[in-house]
Amino acid sequence: MSVVPAAAQVLAILRYLAGQAGPVPAAAISRDVGVPRSTTYHLLDTLAREGFVVHLPEERRYGLGVSAFELGSGYSRQAPFERLARVPLARLVDRTGHNAHLAVLHGREVIYVIEERAPGRPPLVTEVGVRLPAHLTASGRAVLARLPAAQVRALFPDASTFVRRNDLGPTSLSALRHLLTEVRARGYATEEDEITPGFSSVAAAVLDHSAHPIAGVAVTFPGGEVDEAQRLRIADEVGRVARELTRRVGGVAG
Repeated sequence: MSVVPAAAQVLAILRYLAGQAGPVPAAAISRDVGVPRSTTYHLLDTLAREGFVVHLPEERRYGLGVSAFELGSGYSRQAPFERLARVPLARLVDRTGHNAHLAVLHGREVIYVIEERAPGRPPLVTEVGVRLPAHLTASGRAVLARLPAAQVRALFPDASTFVRRNDLGPTSLSALRHLLTEVRARGYATEEDEITPGFSSVAAAVLDHSAHPIAGVAVTFPGGEVDEAQRLRIADEVGRVARELTRRVGGVAG
């Protein structure tokens, strides 16, 4: 299937802007997305005229516009991805006996869009709509590990962006990069006591047609109840569901 370069560049710019904490200069967009500066300005001008991007002339920065919000609202109303994911997550709970959830990246946080609870298991902080720091969660780490290094750097430019819970987790970009390298080598992400003391999580990323991460599938369990062999089995099950959802959305393995 052929790719239209201009369309791919427009989508890359919108995806990049959606991942930022606020409006950014055109030069940063050009650098981090990998689009020539002149092309970036032309595309931003077109997007601004159509309302998908807003230009802040005093700040010389660009952010998402109202049309992007309307597009996102339409997606929220239809919730196609959540519909596709709910049954596989329920089956994941049946196979592991632990709570499972699906989260998407929003800036430096993940938002939980589905939670499937296992019978008899306590509720967690990963309820639908809850936001947590991406670099501390297994779901967030699974997604961040699949992002370009430049985008991770843009999300975490300095030490002030590394929020902590329970006095655990990476506190610098170099520490986060090391952690994400381990995630890529292992094929799944983990988290231990960093969100809720006594609980651990295993997660894997769901990828779109360009191998870009669109969500993280995770299972959370009491750390003291699950030995190493069981954790590996849970990781295998999580990876299987992530691959299934990747296929369901027309994605490709990275």
